[in-house]
Amino acid sequence: MSAAIVIFRWRFATLVTALFAYAATVHAQERTPADRGSFGVPLQPFSLRETADTSRRAEPIRVAYYAPRSQPALAPRAESVADEADLETTSALPENSSNRPVVPGHRAILRNGIAYAPSHAPDNIKNAIWAVNTLRRKPYVWGGGHASFNDYGYDCSGAVSFALHYAGLLDAPLPSSDLRHYGRRGRGRWITIYSRNGHTFAIIAGLRLDTTDLRDGGDVGPRWYADGRGTSGFDARHPAGW
Repeated sequence: MSAAIVIFRWRFATLVTALFAYAATVHAQERTPADRGSFGVPLQPFSLRETADTSRRAEPIRVAYYAPRSQPALAPRAESVADEADLETTSALPENSSNRPVVPGHRAILRNGIAYAPSHAPDNIKNAIWAVNTLRRKPYVWGGGHASFNDYGYDCSGAVSFALHYAGLLDAPLPSSDLRHYGRRGRGRWITIYSRNGHTFAIIAGLRLDTTDLRDGGDVGPRWYADGRGTSGFDARHPAGW
């Protein structure tokens, strides 16, 4: 075999070997997935639209917490409503304890015909006021309350004598003429008696005890009044110390 033929065969074999090596490399690259990178990591396709969709579909963060227990609704409590009946002398709120109604302060008040004794008054003044309250439905009777402090009806001096008796300040009933000289002259702190021949009335803790109704006229019997009356012609007297 000539030298030229040997050289040709060696070059041809080298070329064939190179072609096989190149084909093998190309085949290996074709088998690598297009969606993987140089290190075989899957590549995620990028898109602005898909990114936006992904953010909208993102799951919200869930946080565990304790739901507060609902509190039972409390039944509304009824509120007390004060009696709105008008007080005839003051807006102070009186206290009514059985038959001994009391109002704070130094002056009695009149409510629905009943006198409320002032809390700062001495006990004998309170007793007189409460006692006269029992007479508010008694009729006027001339001479009533003179033979006895307890009678079915009263006149003016009989009613005043009744009040003085239950204040512990009179032992026997007196007519108007005798009441003009009773006790001491002038007005008293708690009781003032106004007397003249034929009529007597008294002011006790600021309320007037009288048998004459000046508004409607006539003698109606022993009643309390919040308004005063003229004292011209009357003698003002009061129990000593009261």
